[in-house]
Amino acid sequence: MAAWVPLVIFSTFWGLVGIVGPFLVPRKNPNRQLIQTMLVTTAVCCYLFWLCAYLTQLNPLIGPLLKSETFKVMMTQWGHR
Repeated sequence: MAAWVPLVIFSTFWGLVGIVGPFLVPRKNPNRQLIQTMLVTTAVCCYLFWLCAYLTQLNPLIGPLLKSETFKVMMTQWGHR
């Protein structure tokens, strides 16, 4: 499957934000170090959040738990006889 495509795209995006972004802050800005720190921290936190959400959806630990009666009702209502 192509599960690696979003991983590569988002890793590249957040890598660019966290690595290249701080070098694009103007040198004469008095808050340069603060902005650089914010860019790196934002990139790391957003990437980790996205990675956890993506990997959780890719391989869920807990699936839906249905009682057998509920499953039978669903099958008859949805037309699977």
